[in-house]
Amino acid sequence: MDLELRHLRVVATVAECGSVTKAAAALGLAQPALTAQLNRIDRSLGGPVFVRDRTGSRPTALGELVLRHARVLLPAMDALVDDARRLVNARARAGSALRVGTANTAVGGLFVNRLHAALPGTTLTTSMSWSVGDLAADLAAGALDVALVGVCADAAPPPTGGVVWTRVATDPVFVLLAEEHPHATHDAVPLAELADAHWLTGPGDDCFDRCFVAACARAGFTPRGIGTTERASAVEQVRGGHAVGLVQPLLLDLPGVWAVPIAGEPLRWSHYVGWRDGALPVADAAVAEDAAAAAHAEAVRRSPCYHAYRERSGRAGAPPIAR
Repeated sequence: MDLELRHLRVVATVAECGSVTKAAAALGLAQPALTAQLNRIDRSLGGPVFVRDRTGSRPTALGELVLRHARVLLPAMDALVDDARRLVNARARAGSALRVGTANTAVGGLFVNRLHAALPGTTLTTSMSWSVGDLAADLAAGALDVALVGVCADAAPPPTGGVVWTRVATDPVFVLLAEEHPHATHDAVPLAELADAHWLTGPGDDCFDRCFVAACARAGFTPRGIGTTERASAVEQVRGGHAVGLVQPLLLDLPGVWAVPIAGEPLRWSHYVGWRDGALPVADAAVAEDAAAAAHAEAVRRSPCYHAYRERSGRAGAPPIAR
C-alpha cells in the first residue's frame, strides 16, 4: 500500500486525540475500521506508528517522523486545494451572483464572510428567515442558491424538491443566565435546578419546543412558561433577571449574562448547509461545505464559554464538521 495524504490525516488525528476511540469519533469511522487502517499504515511503513494500550495511543519514533512531515504536507495540500478552488471559482463566477439564505444559526454571518473570501468576484446577496421550511422551499424553487440553517438535533431540514442537506456540526444547547444568578459561574447546571424559571426560546418551525418540554419532563418538572423572542430581547430579559434563555453556545461574551452548559446535554442544535441537487457546480458545493465548516470552527474559537466547555469535556481537538 502506498502512503497517501488521507493516511497522514489519520495519523495526525490519532496523535491529536490521544486515542483510537476518540480519533474514530472525530473522523466519523468505526473503531475497528480505524484500527485496520492504522495496521495497514504500519505495514506500509515497516513498523508501528503508535504504541497503543489501555492508556491511549502515543507516537513511536517512526510516528514522530511521520507527524513532522504530516504537519508540513497537510497544511500545504489544504492551501493548494483552497487556492485552486478560489482560482477556478473566480474565473467561473467573474461578474456572477450567489444568493445565500440563513435561518436559526449563530454562524450565518461568518459563513457569508467565508464565502466572500472563497469566491472573489462573485456578488453575494443574503436573506434571513426564521423558517427553515421557507428557505428549503426557496432553494427548491431556485430563489436561493445555498442556505445555512439551524434545527433541533432531533430533526433535520425538510428534503423539499431535491434539496441536498449536509450536516456541518451539532452543538449542545446552553442556558443564558443573569450574571448574578447562583448558577451563572458553574461549569454546568442540571435542568431541574431551573424548574421555577420562565424560559425564552428563539422563533422557528422545528420540534425544539417539544423536545425542551420532553427534556423537562425527564428532569421531573413541567416548565412554568415558554416565551419566544429574538436574541436582543432575550438578552435584555435575562440580564434583568426575568427569564432564562435557551441559546446556541456560539456566543461572544455579553455584559451582564453568562452562557452555561446544561448538565448531560439534554438538548442539542445542528447546523446544515444545503442547495438544490444539480443547481450548484461541484466546486461551489465544496466551497459552501468548507465555508460552513470553517465558520463553525471560527465561532467555537471565538466563544469563550463554549471553547472552555469543549476543553473540559475533551473535545477541544475534535474537528467540528460531521459529514
